[in-house]
Amino acid sequence: MALSARNHLKGEITEVVLGTVTALVCLKVGDNIVEAVITRRSAEELRLKKGDKVAAVVKATEVMIQKG
Repeated sequence: MALSARNHLKGEITEVVLGTVTALVCLKVGDNIVEAVITRRSAEELRLKKGDKVAAVVKATEVMIQKG
């Protein structure tokens, strides 16, 4: 599938917390944890679970950089 987003962060899911409407998906990318909130339906359709290898695809209109 072709995407216009250029930032692909490959990692492993460390936690999936299903809510009523949304799901919190945490993944370890190197030494960092990235958290994403997606719909519960999407999490269920993708059958996301701890240990899955995934990629967080980031397309943002604003990215902040902190030095140090």
